[in-house]
Amino acid sequence: MGMFVLSTAKDGSFHFSLHAANGEIILSSQMYTTKAAAFDGIDSVRANAPHDERFERKINAAGQPMFNLKAANHQVIGTSQGYSSEIARDIGIESVKQNAPGAGIEDEAIG
Repeated sequence: MGMFVLSTAKDGSFHFSLHAANGEIILSSQMYTTKAAAFDGIDSVRANAPHDERFERKINAAGQPMFNLKAANHQVIGTSQGYSSEIARDIGIESVKQNAPGAGIEDEAIG
């Protein structure tokens, strides 16, 4: 099962990453000004991950396939790494769909 890891950045803002069962990061969040907002972001990932239409499949600046997970209001709530192929990216999307809804939270944030 997956795990959300909540962390504090050097500037005091908060962010989280979703890790697959093997520990690999499969989704990273934006920065949040409060811990409560980061928890809301995790809830949003859990709610939106099962919906394929919420995944925006793109190519990053380095020419690698990647994806964004968007909320119903079209705001980006998570971003993937760059992948070696579109097939690998699609496997990453499936991993988010499977791991996010039931993932626990490891709170490593300070504050």
